[in-house]
Amino acid sequence: MNEKQNIGTLFDRIAGTYDKLNHLLSLNIDKRWRRKAVGRLQPCGQLLDVAIGTADLAIEIMRQQKADHVTGIDLSAEMMRIGEEKVRKQNLSERITFEQGSALELPYADGHFDAVTCAYGVRNFSDLDRGLQEMQRVLRPHGQLVILEFSYPENRLVRWAYDLYFSHILPTVGRWLSKDKTAYSYLNRSVKDFIWGDEMCQHLTQAGFNNAHCQTLSFGITSIYTATK
Repeated sequence: MNEKQNIGTLFDRIAGTYDKLNHLLSLNIDKRWRRKAVGRLQPCGQLLDVAIGTADLAIEIMRQQKADHVTGIDLSAEMMRIGEEKVRKQNLSERITFEQGSALELPYADGHFDAVTCAYGVRNFSDLDRGLQEMQRVLRPHGQLVILEFSYPENRLVRWAYDLYFSHILPTVGRWLSKDKTAYSYLNRSVKDFIWGDEMCQHLTQAGFNNAHCQTLSFGITSIYTATK
């Protein structure tokens, strides 16, 4: 079976160590990346966070007061269970809600949300274009899209270090801490095989978005994509 077809089960298996590994293996830089991505949002009312996972992005959205309410959707029930615990501890349960479902078939009406976000989720879509079209569909006219996703550095030295890290260090440490032999090998492949930069912006435009823009962070290790409907 295509690994992306079973992505919810994969993330269920590693949910318990996912946050710890993210922060450890990125030296906490992932927190700064999320802050910068949320900083690109204009304050809005209803926001949809696709692939909400353990809710780090949704909580940052509330910390920066960028939405009145966040609806989060994800395939992984276990990731969302951990996210709900974090949200309760922040006293945000009335402002961040969770629903299990697929980004390829969003269960919301056309134009329902003022903004849509997705952090490190689009590369796991089994059909990228369909997922982007669904995001566009549920946005109101002039609504905002912000995507945070890994990309591939152009600098030769940085790329060498990046390849070493994602090919050897990340899978090894991930397997050791999560006790899962396959999940972090998949995550490594999912990053290296995904599109980035201008190509990603082209897919956003083809999905019906306007003003698609890419901002690289940390020597191109990750990118923020913004667009409007």
